[in-house]
Amino acid sequence: MSKKLFIGIDNGVTGSIGVISPDTSIFLPTPVKKEQDYTKKKKNISRINSIELFSFLKPHKDNFNSNEIIIALERPAINPQRWTSSMSAIRALEATLNVIELLGLPFRYIDSKEWQRELLPKGIKGTPELKKASMDIGLRLFPNHEETILKQKDADGILIAEYLRKNF
Repeated sequence: MSKKLFIGIDNGVTGSIGVISPDTSIFLPTPVKKEQDYTKKKKNISRINSIELFSFLKPHKDNFNSNEIIIALERPAINPQRWTSSMSAIRALEATLNVIELLGLPFRYIDSKEWQRELLPKGIKGTPELKKASMDIGLRLFPNHEETILKQKDADGILIAEYLRKNF
């Protein structure tokens, strides 16, 4: 039986990363840094900390062959009426893709509804209900990550990784 590594990435600066290997699981908030925006007017933005993300993913690449790694990156929510959050999501996606490509890791995109349909209860509507269900299911399946799940207020990254483990 070959070993597999499943990595779920909930896109965005408030997202998370879940890793499930044959031996363990890891769940953490996506590493970010806050800094002054490029605009002249004072405005802070959050960005993916590419160096920390690279440092986190590199050991996984070193311990597994590329054909043993499955990464799913959740598609960003893009809505022209929510310009600022859409731009943040696009910046986060680009930074994450740069790190994944630099490491030469294989990846695929995943829609939130794909993994939610299988792991969350049916009939959930709206962001608050989805976040609550994600947190509840995450705490049930991964009680060892309770502190991070409660702080994150959802378990999306590790649930994406769990979806991959069950289906690939």
